[in-house]
Amino acid sequence: VAVPGLAPALDGLRIAQVTDIHYGPYFGRRDLERAVAMANETWPNLTVVTGDLISIRRDPLDDCLHLLTHLKADAGVYGCLGNHEIAAECEAHATKAAARLGIRMLRGESQTLRFGDADLNLAGVDYQRVRSKYLNHAAPMLQPGMANILLSHNPDVFPTAAGQGWDLTLSGHTHGGQVDVEILGEHLNPARFFTKYIYGPYHENGKSIVVSRGLGTVGAPIRANAPPEVNLIRLVAA
Repeated sequence: VAVPGLAPALDGLRIAQVTDIHYGPYFGRRDLERAVAMANETWPNLTVVTGDLISIRRDPLDDCLHLLTHLKADAGVYGCLGNHEIAAECEAHATKAAARLGIRMLRGESQTLRFGDADLNLAGVDYQRVRSKYLNHAAPMLQPGMANILLSHNPDVFPTAAGQGWDLTLSGHTHGGQVDVEILGEHLNPARFFTKYIYGPYHENGKSIVVSRGLGTVGAPIRANAPPEVNLIRLVAA
């Protein structure tokens, strides 16, 4: 991802992203251990977890968090929460339990990270409900003179994030549609009914978002032409 004005010390910075785990019956210990190992194999400078740790209240959230403690990165592991943390009524518990394990969930908060002689501003927001006023309190977290990265589970915030000045937004939520069928050159993808930010990088006025397909599934344990993934995002000077 090209970032205008990126400090030389941040050129080439590697960010591993794990999202939409939905830890439970259809994505279990062995699956998550493999995903964590994949993230670590990228030797990331920073690792982020962008929401939907579980699907429903009875899913083993604490087991999921313990497995995530094996994530390794120079600057540590940070995250934000998704809509399924709201549905499972576990936002407070997830935040406190993660903090005890060394993973900081950014809930309307930012953290300045130092790499060499350059600072990076990392911020996160709770799930931004559809048709709400997106990122209502996010702009004050921006830091002038730094690269500013926002963690938001919902990718629909991107136009607002770009307008506020966030250089890069990292999101999930869509699962890449989970099922993507191509017929006569057209893609039939359920996510297209809900958002225009389905999968991958999008750019607007020098700002970017990366939308990950994530790991788990919802509704049915099926993926077709939308395979699960761990992302590696590399920052480069524009």
